Amino acid sequence: MAPTILVGVDFGLPHFDAELQELGLLAQTAGLQPVARVTCKRRAPDAALFVGSGKADEVKLLAIQLGAQEILFDQSLSPAQQRNLERHLELPVNDRTLLILEIFGQRARSHEGKLQVELARLQYLSTRLVRRWSHLERQSGGIGMRGGPGEAQIELDRRMIGDNIKRIKERLAKVKRQRLTQRRQRDRREAFNISLVGYTNAGKSTLFNALVKARAYVADQLFATLDTTTRQLYLGDMGRMISLSDTVGFIRDLPHGLVDAFQATLQEAVDADLLLHVVDFSSDNHVDQIAEVQRVLKEIGAHDVPQILVFNKLDAAQPDRRPIVLQDSYELDGKQIPRIFLSAQDGEGIAWLRQLLAQTVVARRPAVTAPDFPPDHEAAE
Repeated sequence: MAPTILVGVDFGLPHFDAELQELGLLAQTAGLQPVARVTCKRRAPDAALFVGSGKADEVKLLAIQLGAQEILFDQSLSPAQQRNLERHLELPVNDRTLLILEIFGQRARSHEGKLQVELARLQYLSTRLVRRWSHLERQSGGIGMRGGPGEAQIELDRRMIGDNIKRIKERLAKVKRQRLTQRRQRDRREAFNISLVGYTNAGKSTLFNALVKARAYVADQLFATLDTTTRQLYLGDMGRMISLSDTVGFIRDLPHGLVDAFQATLQEAVDADLLLHVVDFSSDNHVDQIAEVQRVLKEIGAHDVPQILVFNKLDAAQPDRRPIVLQDSYELDGKQIPRIFLSAQDGEGIAWLRQLLAQTVVARRPAVTAPDFPPDHEAAE
């Protein structure tokens, strides 16, 4: 694990993480070892070094003392700022955007997920060519060479990246058509579709496994799940099956390129009849995390899909924060949203959630007849 210094700049925004806790978790998830945290306050980013020359000198001295091999910023850096910082600090400098891309690259398992991550990575890389490779300053040319005499190597690399982006977009378009066909088949069966959404590490996959008895990968880390998994959930109270999907988690400052790249995956949330918005109730920042999820839902066009708020990790919450009742309502964007408290890990409240889901499905699809399933059928692959 490479020793890494974390750097954050407080610009007066309400969500600034003074302890850089989330950045530290991201760094550890990516295989880095945070050895120091440096924060400062500024009214605006320094155009050249983002943090200014004085703070950059402080970071450089600290890196020498601690033997740091990399500097990681909590905010996105421009290509020029990244290049200038690397020259000044004489160390690799990366930002939050690239860190998230790296984690997504490590976590993607399905063919679609890998394509989506690669697309976002190439789009990010296309703006950083001038900073990474010294060979881009050379000229290439001559008879028979691609691009003609004197074309800069950087143009060749940009063209290659552009060709790769175009090819991946075409392949993702094919995947999107396949998903559309699958959704149409579900619609013809009059299936009721529910998607799990929420901030990363809120416990979506644990809840998914608890509801459908699946074996989706679960870990106490950020972005443990990237690929959408869909299973059938049998609701015994109403005697019918519904479709339940576990989706990628959201995070503050999720790179816009990733939101675009994962459009095919996030389409499950857009087309859902109901969203189970899973919240880490044990987190001190759960209110801000709810707001961030709502922002991303609005960005992908799923803001108007009905929701149920699931305040998870009740077992990890402080005793004095434990609610008196496990089911009530929560005001969200001026509307009262059904809310339920539970522990997906211990199973507390799961029965209440199943009952609430059954009531919601019946209220929204009252005319649908029950399928012929045996009473003890809990889940189907």
